[in-house]
Amino acid sequence: MSLERELSARSGAQCELCGAKEQLSTYEVKPVQRGGGINDYIYACKTCQDQIEGEADMDVNHWRCLNDSMWSEEPVVQVVAWRMLTRLKAEGWPQDLLDMMYLDEHTQEWAKASGEGQEDDSIKHIDANGVLLQTGDSVVLVKDLVVKGANFTAKRGTAVRRITLDRDNPKYIEGKVNGQQIVLLTDYVKKTK
Repeated sequence: MSLERELSARSGAQCELCGAKEQLSTYEVKPVQRGGGINDYIYACKTCQDQIEGEADMDVNHWRCLNDSMWSEEPVVQVVAWRMLTRLKAEGWPQDLLDMMYLDEHTQEWAKASGEGQEDDSIKHIDANGVLLQTGDSVVLVKDLVVKGANFTAKRGTAVRRITLDRDNPKYIEGKVNGQQIVLLTDYVKKTK
Protein backbone atom coordinates (compact mmCIF):
# COMPACT_ATOMS: atom_id res chain seq x y z
CA MET A 1 0.00 0.00 0.00
CA SER A 2 1.35 3.47 -0.87
CA LEU A 3 2.21 5.99 1.82
CA GLU A 4 -0.55 8.34 0.68
CA ARG A 5 -3.15 5.56 0.87
CA GLU A 6 -1.99 4.58 4.36
CA LEU A 7 -2.21 8.19 5.53
CA SER A 8 -5.61 8.62 3.92
CA ALA A 9 -6.85 5.51 5.73
CA ARG A 10 -5.33 6.64 9.05
CA SER A 11 -6.85 10.13 8.78
CA GLY A 12 -10.25 9.16 7.36
CA ALA A 13 -9.36 11.03 4.11
CA GLN A 14 -9.13 14.42 5.83
CA CYS A 15 -6.43 16.82 7.01
CA GLU A 16 -5.10 15.52 10.32
CA LEU A 17 -4.80 19.10 11.57
CA CYS A 18 -7.89 21.01 10.42
CA GLY A 19 -10.21 18.33 9.01
CA ALA A 20 -10.30 19.73 5.43
CA LYS A 21 -11.15 17.17 2.75
CA GLU A 22 -9.63 18.84 -0.32
CA GLN A 23 -6.09 19.43 -1.62
CA LEU A 24 -4.62 16.78 0.69
CA SER A 25 -1.09 15.42 0.42
CA THR A 26 1.62 13.87 2.54
CA TYR A 27 3.80 16.13 4.69
CA GLU A 28 7.04 14.89 6.23
CA VAL A 29 7.67 16.10 9.77
CA LYS A 30 11.38 16.70 10.25
CA PRO A 31 13.67 15.70 11.64
CA VAL A 32 12.66 12.16 10.71
CA GLN A 33 12.36 10.06 13.86
CA ARG A 34 11.15 6.66 12.82
CA GLY A 35 13.01 5.85 9.62
CA GLY A 36 10.82 7.61 7.05
CA GLY A 37 7.72 5.43 7.41
CA ILE A 38 4.11 6.47 7.90
CA ASN A 39 4.90 7.58 11.48
CA ASP A 40 7.03 10.48 10.16
CA TYR A 41 4.23 11.90 7.99
CA ILE A 42 0.89 13.61 8.39
CA TYR A 43 -1.89 13.93 5.85
CA ALA A 44 -2.44 17.67 5.56
CA CYS A 45 -4.25 20.15 3.32
CA LYS A 46 -2.46 22.76 1.23
CA THR A 47 -3.64 25.58 3.53
CA CYS A 48 -2.03 24.00 6.59
CA GLN A 49 1.16 23.04 4.76
CA ASP A 50 1.63 26.51 3.24
CA GLN A 51 1.28 28.18 6.64
CA ILE A 52 3.57 25.66 8.36
CA GLU A 53 6.25 26.35 5.74
CA GLY A 54 5.70 30.11 5.78
CA GLU A 55 4.61 30.16 2.12
CA ALA A 56 1.32 31.83 3.05
CA ASP A 57 0.39 34.50 5.60
CA MET A 58 -0.40 33.03 8.99
CA ASP A 59 -4.16 32.90 9.59
CA VAL A 60 -4.24 32.60 13.38
CA ASN A 61 -7.93 31.69 13.46
CA HIS A 62 -7.36 28.78 11.05
CA TRP A 63 -5.22 27.15 13.75
CA ARG A 64 -8.03 27.05 16.29
CA CYS A 65 -8.52 23.57 14.80
CA LEU A 66 -5.56 22.48 16.96
CA ASN A 67 -7.96 22.50 19.93
CA ASP A 68 -9.11 19.13 18.55
CA SER A 69 -6.11 17.78 16.65
CA MET A 70 -3.68 18.25 19.56
CA TRP A 71 -5.44 15.28 21.20
CA SER A 72 -4.61 12.94 18.29
CA GLU A 73 -3.23 9.54 19.26
CA GLU A 74 -0.57 9.91 16.52
CA PRO A 75 2.70 11.35 17.92
CA VAL A 76 3.50 12.95 14.55
CA VAL A 77 0.25 14.96 14.66
CA GLN A 78 0.96 15.94 18.27
CA VAL A 79 4.40 17.22 17.22
CA VAL A 80 3.00 19.49 14.50
CA ALA A 81 0.22 20.72 16.81
CA TRP A 82 2.77 21.56 19.55
CA ARG A 83 5.03 23.39 17.08
CA MET A 84 2.18 25.49 15.66
CA LEU A 85 0.79 26.33 19.11
CA THR A 86 4.30 27.33 20.22
CA ARG A 87 4.72 29.53 17.15
CA LEU A 88 1.39 31.25 17.85
CA LYS A 89 1.52 31.41 21.67
CA ALA A 90 1.79 35.21 21.72
CA GLU A 91 -1.89 35.26 20.65
CA GLY A 92 -2.93 34.06 24.12
CA TRP A 93 -5.27 31.15 23.40
CA PRO A 94 -2.49 28.90 22.01
CA GLN A 95 -0.63 29.20 25.32
CA ASP A 96 -3.77 27.94 27.10
CA LEU A 97 -3.82 24.89 24.81
CA LEU A 98 -0.09 24.29 25.32
CA ASP A 99 -0.67 24.33 29.08
CA MET A 100 -3.23 21.51 28.68
CA MET A 101 -1.24 19.48 26.15
CA TYR A 102 0.69 16.40 27.23
CA LEU A 103 3.52 14.88 25.19
CA ASP A 104 5.56 11.91 26.33
CA GLU A 105 9.30 12.52 26.67
CA HIS A 106 10.27 11.17 23.22
CA THR A 107 7.52 13.12 21.44
CA GLN A 108 8.44 16.31 23.33
CA GLU A 109 12.08 15.94 22.24
CA TRP A 110 10.95 15.45 18.63
CA ALA A 111 8.71 18.52 18.79
CA LYS A 112 11.55 20.65 20.17
CA ALA A 113 14.09 19.30 17.64
CA SER A 114 12.98 21.94 15.11
CA GLY A 115 14.13 24.69 17.49
CA GLU A 116 10.56 26.02 17.74
CA GLY A 117 10.04 27.94 20.96
CA GLN A 118 13.68 27.91 21.99
CA GLU A 119 15.34 31.30 22.04
CA ASP A 120 18.92 32.01 23.00
CA ASP A 121 18.54 34.65 25.71
CA SER A 122 22.17 35.75 25.58
CA ILE A 123 21.96 37.12 22.00
CA LYS A 124 19.31 39.66 20.99
CA HIS A 125 18.43 40.21 17.33
CA ILE A 126 17.24 43.79 16.79
CA ASP A 127 15.75 45.13 13.52
CA ALA A 128 16.49 48.50 11.86
CA ASN A 129 13.88 50.19 14.11
CA GLY A 130 15.22 48.72 17.35
CA VAL A 131 12.48 46.09 17.68
CA LEU A 132 13.38 42.65 19.09
CA LEU A 133 13.16 39.84 16.51
CA GLN A 134 12.20 36.26 17.35
CA THR A 135 12.22 33.00 15.42
CA GLY A 136 9.09 32.78 13.28
CA ASP A 137 8.63 36.55 12.88
CA SER A 138 7.97 38.17 9.52
CA VAL A 139 10.13 41.05 8.35
CA VAL A 140 10.26 43.43 5.38
CA LEU A 141 13.44 44.57 3.64
CA VAL A 142 14.13 48.30 4.12
CA LYS A 143 16.51 48.56 1.15
CA ASP A 144 17.33 46.72 -2.08
CA LEU A 145 19.86 43.93 -1.45
CA VAL A 146 21.98 42.15 -4.06
CA VAL A 147 21.90 38.44 -3.24
CA LYS A 148 25.37 37.10 -3.97
CA GLY A 149 25.46 33.75 -5.73
CA ALA A 150 21.75 33.81 -6.56
CA ASN A 151 21.84 36.42 -9.34
CA PHE A 152 18.91 38.54 -8.20
CA THR A 153 18.21 41.64 -6.17
CA ALA A 154 15.81 41.42 -3.25
CA LYS A 155 13.78 44.62 -3.54
CA ARG A 156 12.89 46.96 -0.68
CA GLY A 157 9.48 46.01 0.71
CA THR A 158 9.96 42.27 0.06
CA ALA A 159 8.38 40.25 2.86
CA VAL A 160 10.41 37.51 4.49
CA ARG A 161 8.26 35.16 6.57
CA ARG A 162 9.22 32.77 9.33
CA ILE A 163 12.74 33.95 9.91
CA THR A 164 15.24 31.98 11.95
CA LEU A 165 17.87 33.58 14.14
CA ASP A 166 21.60 32.91 13.98
CA ARG A 167 22.52 31.70 17.48
CA ASP A 168 26.09 33.01 17.19
CA ASN A 169 25.66 36.44 15.60
CA PRO A 170 22.99 38.99 16.62
CA LYS A 171 23.23 40.70 13.20
CA TYR A 172 22.30 37.62 11.13
CA ILE A 173 18.87 36.15 10.43
CA GLU A 174 17.79 33.66 7.78
CA GLY A 175 14.69 33.50 5.63
CA LYS A 176 13.36 32.67 2.19
CA VAL A 177 13.40 35.25 -0.59
CA ASN A 178 12.29 34.18 -4.08
CA GLY A 179 12.23 30.58 -2.85
CA GLN A 180 15.86 30.65 -1.72
CA GLN A 181 17.08 30.50 1.87
CA ILE A 182 19.39 33.48 2.44
CA VAL A 183 21.18 35.22 5.30
CA LEU A 184 20.10 38.81 5.98
CA LEU A 185 21.56 41.52 8.18
CA THR A 186 19.16 42.78 10.85
CA ASP A 187 20.15 46.36 9.91
CA TYR A 188 18.23 45.98 6.62
CA VAL A 189 14.93 44.56 7.88
CA LYS A 190 12.02 45.72 9.97
CA LYS A 191 9.56 43.53 11.82
CA THR A 192 5.97 43.40 10.57
CA LYS A 193 2.94 42.68 12.72
